[in-house]
Amino acid sequence: MADPKGFLNHGREVAKTRPVGERVRDWNEVYVPGSLLPIISQQASRCMDCGIPFCHNGCPLGNLIPEWNDYAYREDWQAAQERLHATNNFPEFTGRLCPAPCESACVLGINQPAVTIKNVEVSIIDKAWETGDVAPQAPERLSGKTVAVIGSGPAGLAAAQQLTRAGHTVAVYERADRIGGLLRYGIPEFKMEKRHINRRIEQMRAEGTKFRTGVEIGRDIDAMKLRKRYDAVVIAAGATISRDLPVPGRDLNGIHFAMEYLPLANKVQEGDFVAPPITAEGKHVVVIGGGDTGADCVGTAHRQGAASVTQLEIMPKPGEDRAPHQPWPTFPMLYKVTSAHEEGGERVYSVSTTHFEGDEDGNVQFLHLVEVEFVDGKLTQKPGTERKIPAQLVTLAMGFTGTDRENGLVDQFALELDERGNIARDADFQTNVPGVFVAGDAGRGQSLIVWAIAEGRSAARGVDRFLTGASDLPAPIRPTDRALTV
Repeated sequence: MADPKGFLNHGREVAKTRPVGERVRDWNEVYVPGSLLPIISQQASRCMDCGIPFCHNGCPLGNLIPEWNDYAYREDWQAAQERLHATNNFPEFTGRLCPAPCESACVLGINQPAVTIKNVEVSIIDKAWETGDVAPQAPERLSGKTVAVIGSGPAGLAAAQQLTRAGHTVAVYERADRIGGLLRYGIPEFKMEKRHINRRIEQMRAEGTKFRTGVEIGRDIDAMKLRKRYDAVVIAAGATISRDLPVPGRDLNGIHFAMEYLPLANKVQEGDFVAPPITAEGKHVVVIGGGDTGADCVGTAHRQGAASVTQLEIMPKPGEDRAPHQPWPTFPMLYKVTSAHEEGGERVYSVSTTHFEGDEDGNVQFLHLVEVEFVDGKLTQKPGTERKIPAQLVTLAMGFTGTDRENGLVDQFALELDERGNIARDADFQTNVPGVFVAGDAGRGQSLIVWAIAEGRSAARGVDRFLTGASDLPAPIRPTDRALTV
């Protein structure tokens, strides 16, 4: 364990962010480089000798949090990164992007601010890259078996790396022009610089994983032909169908899904465009949806020079403290101020969009909304609260409804779906088609990056067992496991 009195002697300190006026002028990560390392050993010392570390239950990866906290406290960075990598293929991704359900389950969090688990995690892995401790782990021998992974998001990459290290020959197919899935084109650069993805891809290439970009299974290659070419297939195509808003005026110019808007901003950073085809520059921007994707749209609009940014949420404003019906150690719904929200804009809760209004050229100009409330468990409009706000760019960030059906992947495999429209799978993550497995949001539905990596690791075990009859690969979760919520 770390310092037995650490949580008594030290308060919670988190990563420092750069001044708003500075960071909105560039696309670099918002945190002050190097600001964590001087304080992280002290922060790791706050990890208690709690007996039963509920953080293990909060994290679907089963991260060995007290162990690497102890190593970080002692500044044994080599041992810390080994413990970190024992359960997580990509801690630099989760340390930047995960909402940290482990911290919600931290025992110290019962009556004090929780341990800064996420900050400790990212400090350990960044130090490991700096010192050269992250090295390729090529298999000692090859199995002679081949696996195709469809999709290169966190689930697909985790499955591919695990299976490559088990000795199988793995090829990852990605329909976009670069590897990374939503990590590449859904997450803005200011939340995670893409160099972190690039060096992991180089590590995986050195281990033997092959990558095929610009290839969409179902359109460019028939799914069953792919199955015949490989001994097993892992579908990790994500839940990429965006939830729409079918109200009058939806067809006006200037209304886009978040996943139409965000990737273009990232492509500018990749050098594909000088300026994005869809930009917030000089416009009144409205973001519909109060989650993380909506916040990404807010931060992107700030950096593009929006005239104003308003984020709408249909649900009531969450409280700043745990509600009685969301007790520890569950993941509570709390009012969260992200770095994007710190940068400005307005957040409006308990409102619903009724229709859009455009100009004579068919461009959106105003969004009409009404306040809503729950009456007898049903969302009801409040009479007399209708109003309109300027809106020259609208992004729809209301979540995702399932995996893509239009490309033919599901139908060509003749895959069965569950009651929620996700690809059904058995206890080994195998679909109704022998040798075809599914991991991540395609099988679970829209979820968190930690669940995606956990699914990729677990599906890899199922594939390995299918190919060889047994497996030593870890499987941190079952397909039926769910987050620790109420």
